[in-house]
Amino acid sequence: MASTPNPRKNENPNKNDTSPSYPTTITSPIFISTESLHSLLSHQTLIHHLQSSLATVSSTLQTPIRQSYAVSSSSSLLLMPSWSFSPSLPYIGVKLVTYFPHNSSLNLPGVHASYVLFSSTTGQTLASMDGTVLTLYRTSCVSGLASKILARNDSETLVMIGAGNLAPHLIKAHLSARPSLRRVIIWNRTMEKARKLAEEMQENGGFDGVSFESNGCLEEIVGLGDIVSCATNSETALVKGESLKAGAHLDLVGSFKHCMRECDDEALRRGRVFVDNEAALEEAGELVGAFERGAIEKGDIAGNLVELIKGEKVGRSNSDEITVFKSVGSAVVDILASQLGRPRIVVETFNLISRFSILDCGLTFEDTTNLYNISFLLVLSTVMERKFSFLKERKRSPSDLQTRYHRSFKSTLILDWRRVLYVERNLV
Repeated sequence: MASTPNPRKNENPNKNDTSPSYPTTITSPIFISTESLHSLLSHQTLIHHLQSSLATVSSTLQTPIRQSYAVSSSSSLLLMPSWSFSPSLPYIGVKLVTYFPHNSSLNLPGVHASYVLFSSTTGQTLASMDGTVLTLYRTSCVSGLASKILARNDSETLVMIGAGNLAPHLIKAHLSARPSLRRVIIWNRTMEKARKLAEEMQENGGFDGVSFESNGCLEEIVGLGDIVSCATNSETALVKGESLKAGAHLDLVGSFKHCMRECDDEALRRGRVFVDNEAALEEAGELVGAFERGAIEKGDIAGNLVELIKGEKVGRSNSDEITVFKSVGSAVVDILASQLGRPRIVVETFNLISRFSILDCGLTFEDTTNLYNISFLLVLSTVMERKFSFLKERKRSPSDLQTRYHRSFKSTLILDWRRVLYVERNLV
């Protein structure tokens, strides 16, 4: 068996200098699994994170319009890169997305994605993660943030059009952004899917005082919605502008190609239209088609999400105004969402480990006084997975856990000492 390096040999000989030294190489990136992302991200915290960070970070990032390639008559491959050399955001992030709308017939999601995070200082791979889950959270939370800004404060009824994988995330994001919502009505072309989603949300959604139901009459329920959220791959208008009630907020998520369309021109004419970013003017089928038909002009777009956050553009001006928000997604929110879980892991892991004997895990008190050394306990969870094993087994006594994981604690700390320090610095 190969000998294990002693971390003490890598310490700075100047004992008065407690700052860690960083290696110039990294052995392997962190992988953040689906389970880890679900445990680390929440719609409420991500909405807050986007609201507090998006406007500031946007100016430091280079974000080209995403590249979309047709791999068949109905399927697409999308590439979404973003990068920054700012000391506060030294990252390159790339999301690879496949769109296969006919997967529903195979009982599979239509969208699959992977996200990779690199250092913009060295170009090394820092982390990879389930981009599908990341996309579900960031897309829904962009819509949630928009409804927080644009929807009426007294909104009570949410109409969800579509019952795919994004629908429960959109419902949770809107409910988190607008706590006044008390009723959710779900429509889907396949009514059985709408019914099952309503039942699942009622049983497991975690929103007390909110009723969930399904309804097969789309025109009827659109007129009931204070917020109407659409997440479909429809190529024909589902929402008719004449059906929208005064003061409604229309959230359009599904389309990202010229052939796709979730609302008619009348909805855009009646409402003040906002977008998540400028790419929507070139990609969203509703907008591109409306420009071509002369229903609205590009100058009629009232603003984008960053301008709304900064207060450079006024959102809702009165309670009867209809607002429309069209999003197509961007690599900026991908990179922000990929960062969100990082500080939470440190806090949660430290709180968890404090229940055990630090010395029995092979660390001295001097080790624990250095945040970078404590951060080993983050990566022992390895690559975040082990941490969740602890959380799941917390019903067992601390002594049982301590005995069970004692050996793996010490081994992981020694073997991964230099790699973890490097990753810790670049993911902060």
